[in-house]
Amino acid sequence: MAGGKEIKTKIASVKNTQKITAAMEMVAASKMRRAQDQMLATRPYAQRIASVVHNVASAHVEYKHPFLIEREVKRVGIVAISTDRGLCGGLNTNMFKKALNHIGELDEKGIEIEVVTFGTKALSFFKRIGAKVAAEASHIGDSPEMAQIIGPIQVLLQSYEKGEIDAIYLIGNEFINTMTQAPTITQLVPIEPSKDDELKHYWDYIYEPDSKEVLDSVLDRYIESLVYQGVVENVACEMASRMIAMKNATENAGEMIDELQLIYNRERQAGITQEISEIVGGAAAV
Repeated sequence: MAGGKEIKTKIASVKNTQKITAAMEMVAASKMRRAQDQMLATRPYAQRIASVVHNVASAHVEYKHPFLIEREVKRVGIVAISTDRGLCGGLNTNMFKKALNHIGELDEKGIEIEVVTFGTKALSFFKRIGAKVAAEASHIGDSPEMAQIIGPIQVLLQSYEKGEIDAIYLIGNEFINTMTQAPTITQLVPIEPSKDDELKHYWDYIYEPDSKEVLDSVLDRYIESLVYQGVVENVACEMASRMIAMKNATENAGEMIDELQLIYNRERQAGITQEISEIVGGAAAV
């Protein structure tokens, strides 16, 4: 029954793993609810400021902020948002595939890239493919603060204002529902005009004290709010993806335990049958 002992050890090991994955599933479910609340609380602000800024980009203001001016693209900045930890299904992998496709399109045009990463997985990935990482932020936690976002973002924004890069893109994950998280690419700058054709013809804002001072402040806050929203969305995506991944792992462990138990029972039955056969054979010989 040496094989039987090995199987029992394997069953015990899988049961221990099952307990761990079940606990991780419950923790992720609890954190996901908090992350969703935070994400939903910040979405209205991000959507409203985005609406205002896109309308500003469509208006004929007396001052054209650098973020509103399109220019020939020779060098691009990428803000990549990932998780710090693994065990969250294909969340990071799907985002990295989309990033690679985007980088491939830029490479074909001879466009260089510079990257700012949020999360250790993104940092490791872009270092592995040889990309230039201008700044990074890791271990942001489950409740990100704006102060953690501003520093790395300002690195790219200042490079854009100096003319060192010509466009900035945000690559992250969008939380659609618990079962679905989609990788997305958003152009941060230059800021695209509103797609509402009717609004382009008859309105503009009144700026106080003047358009330059207002836009210099508002457009920086707009970029920071988009990145912050992306980080918050990614936390919700991470928890949902981890909860589903751990749920699947727990169920798979249960199926493996059932299969191993069946194999163990067969081994045990075969051992008993063999022992009986040996006893009967020995009695017959006597």
